Amino acid sequence: MKLWTLLYTLILSATLPLHAQSLIPPYSVSSCIACHGKDGVGTAPNFPNLGGQHAEYLFKQMANMQQGKNRNPSVMGAIFSKLSTADLRALAYYYSNLPISIGSAPKKAVKLGAKLYQRGSLNKQITACIACHGPGGEGNAEANFPLLSGQQKTYVEQQLRDFKQKKRINDYNKIMQDIAHNLAEEDIKTLAAYIEGLYPTAPIASSHCCVKR
Repeated sequence: MKLWTLLYTLILSATLPLHAQSLIPPYSVSSCIACHGKDGVGTAPNFPNLGGQHAEYLFKQMANMQQGKNRNPSVMGAIFSKLSTADLRALAYYYSNLPISIGSAPKKAVKLGAKLYQRGSLNKQITACIACHGPGGEGNAEANFPLLSGQQKTYVEQQLRDFKQKKRINDYNKIMQDIAHNLAEEDIKTLAAYIEGLYPTAPIASSHCCVKR
């Protein structure tokens, strides 16, 4: 088992981008790469990118799913049930230090999404996303507000719907549930498309910021 773990770690390290090869992947990362890739990029549109995400936020989400609390635990809960708290911490640290993967947004989404993201809507009682997640989607590690920059739009859409329908309720003080409640389906799609093209404008924990996909 120890030999296999060592070989796996060496192989995975060698396939990472050059600027990430100094990271030592924890053995538990083998449970993640099928859906989140060796570089933290979701392998399908509904799988989130993990690269560059704030470590404490990642840990909280994994712990919540492991405990079956406030998020759909069906698939992820089964995976995390086999991991210790130390394993989850190691995974969070590892993925938080990988580069952020940035996508692109169509012009229409940039125009409409920027308005809603940056200003919100007084009429719809929608708080501007920029208040918690920053102008480039950097989030706030200290407040445990997640990085959004470049996140897969299909995944973002689903999370906003889940907050709206109260299928996901692990947000602080119901902030996201209250905001999503007032989002129309078109608002959700516009915001998600805009977020996929966001590029961080402030320093982040990852020593190597971003890669385009």
